[in-house]
Amino acid sequence: MYYEIVPMARCHIPQIAALEKACFSDPWSETLLEAELFDPQASFLVAEDPEGNVLGYAGLHAVLDEGYIDNIAVKPDARRHGVGSALLDVFCRFGEVNLAFLSLEVRASNTPAIALYEKRLFRRAGLRKGYYQHPREDAVIMTRVFSRDEKEEQP
Repeated sequence: MYYEIVPMARCHIPQIAALEKACFSDPWSETLLEAELFDPQASFLVAEDPEGNVLGYAGLHAVLDEGYIDNIAVKPDARRHGVGSALLDVFCRFGEVNLAFLSLEVRASNTPAIALYEKRLFRRAGLRKGYYQHPREDAVIMTRVFSRDEKEEQP
């Protein structure tokens, strides 16, 4: 499966909003997604196929040296093709150079996502009881701390 990682643009928003509805019980609206285009602390990326179809997307907010991944979503028929990994890898490479840590929340039952994060050196840092609604579920807080050594190894 061929795709390219590009910055989110206004033309992606309707497809991302549809992906949000397909993947999350409390999806972001087009209005909220569009606001991220103008947030200087936000970086939203899209994996798109050669025809411009959104296969997945991810959002990050960076505040000083702290990074918070908002969402990573991949279309069901594009899963297990490396799309989520590629999106996450971009943020991890950014973090290695620019951040002290990256953090995110994930449903406790989402074992494929937890496995992906653990493979990228995220570790369980806590639990938010009843964080998710529809269905009500705990969120596992996962964090990747970037060491000073990782930053010094960068060219």
